[in-house]
Amino acid sequence: MRIGLLGAGSMADALGTRWAAAGHELMVAGRTRDKAEALARKLGGRAGAFREVASFADVALIAVLYQGMPYTLTQIGNALRGKPVIDCNNPVETDRFTLTTTPGRAMAEDIEQATGGHVVKAFNLCHTRVWEMTPPRFDHRPLVVPYCGDDPTTRTLTHTLITDLGCTPLHIGGLEQAHHLEAMAAIVISLLFTGHDPHTVFNLVDTTEPVAS
Repeated sequence: MRIGLLGAGSMADALGTRWAAAGHELMVAGRTRDKAEALARKLGGRAGAFREVASFADVALIAVLYQGMPYTLTQIGNALRGKPVIDCNNPVETDRFTLTTTPGRAMAEDIEQATGGHVVKAFNLCHTRVWEMTPPRFDHRPLVVPYCGDDPTTRTLTHTLITDLGCTPLHIGGLEQAHHLEAMAAIVISLLFTGHDPHTVFNLVDTTEPVAS
């Protein structure tokens, strides 16, 4: 599969590394050309401009900070129209850990409207250190990865890419569910900022108090 990484940060690195190991062909775009080229070399792929990478891709992963999303979408233009797109981003500000999007509206829906692509929301609930695990397993069980979207082809490709990480895919509905995944991410990010281990972010039992049996 030809995967276009639109973004050259830690998420693109973590997921791209695993997908390259699974035999996929990757191409990388980033706001900083040197950074995109360095990641492409690491992945055994090549770098290009945003529109070039979008045109190359059988499926594209958009992985940028929410502040850079308008620039990224402008650079992509219409090159993703009709194509499978995976959105792993979280529009969460870190002062009060609230969503920056219109209430009830997901960033994934905005990306679909802007690009004309077929968007699935996935990979947004875990820190990059979890995606770097080979594979992500907890108590000897594979990580369950929820995803949502309307397009059957994009859902199938996402299912495959989740499986390639050694994880268990969990389809939770249409793209309208993306708002809930993004809201959940706001809680996860707040926990990470307050010092919870990324590998055990939901392990919130206070061990200083006895646990009722």
